[in-house]
Amino acid sequence: MWHKVRQPSVEESMPADVLESESRLAAFREARRRLVASAQGSLALMNTEWITGDPAAGRTAFGVPGTWFPLPSGQAGLKLEAAASDGITVDGELVDGTVLVRGKDDPRASEIRFSETLTGYVIANEDGEYALRVWDAASEGIAEFGGIDAYDYNPDWVIDAQFTPIEGGHAIGIEHLKDGGVTRERVVPAEITFTKDGSEFNLAAFHDDGGLLLVYSDATSGDTTYGVGRFLRPVPDAQTPGRVTLDFNRAYLPPCAFSYHFNCPMPPAQNRLTVPVTAGEKNVLNRAGGLLHG
Repeated sequence: MWHKVRQPSVEESMPADVLESESRLAAFREARRRLVASAQGSLALMNTEWITGDPAAGRTAFGVPGTWFPLPSGQAGLKLEAAASDGITVDGELVDGTVLVRGKDDPRASEIRFSETLTGYVIANEDGEYALRVWDAASEGIAEFGGIDAYDYNPDWVIDAQFTPIEGGHAIGIEHLKDGGVTRERVVPAEITFTKDGSEFNLAAFHDDGGLLLVYSDATSGDTTYGVGRFLRPVPDAQTPGRVTLDFNRAYLPPCAFSYHFNCPMPPAQNRLTVPVTAGEKNVLNRAGGLLHG
């Protein structure tokens, strides 16, 4: 009697390291999905209001109560003036009068709550100016969010690159989406170089939140992926100094892909790749499967 030979499944025929990488990537993407739809995730941002000028001149912020004041030069945070009837709490205390609201540049940054769903905190820029950010856990973006479209795992875009420190760093001008072409200076601490398919690449990454951030675009940008570009966190090789891993499967969409209220950095010229990087996140989708911000 002839016995039918069982063919291995696609998963069983894959190398163990690929299966493990796909499993880790699936966990990473699920964590991303939960994060962007959280109460203070990218989809929840409703407003970023810069409070600048005369410290004696207060102003209101769109959509929330209270009067907000900049502090004198050299002082960190904002001053809030509100009545108890406004229902604002700062660090769990109801505001009835004036209170200092510490910014995210302070290790004890203040937490602001306006209502059951509206929260906020204060951010700072490189010039020492402060803004109020307001988040809505019941935002339209969260309600309409369907998911993040992404490429399947692509082992060809896990790159071993050379990390060469630049003594004293190298300053470059970085444009931001809403700054009308004005650049902000960022220090590039090292060169990241690699060769792929016969082409040499030299990319600029800058310090961000205790690590490195690579802002790039490629031949898919504005076609099959978000037009502004994508972000990637290079991972230093703990075993080999001077080496860094660029796993483009973990490339992710910048916050401005989720909310128009973010002002994202644009890729510097050397990070605008002319080849298609077919790995990582593509676009933000609505519940119907179309683009959330079409």
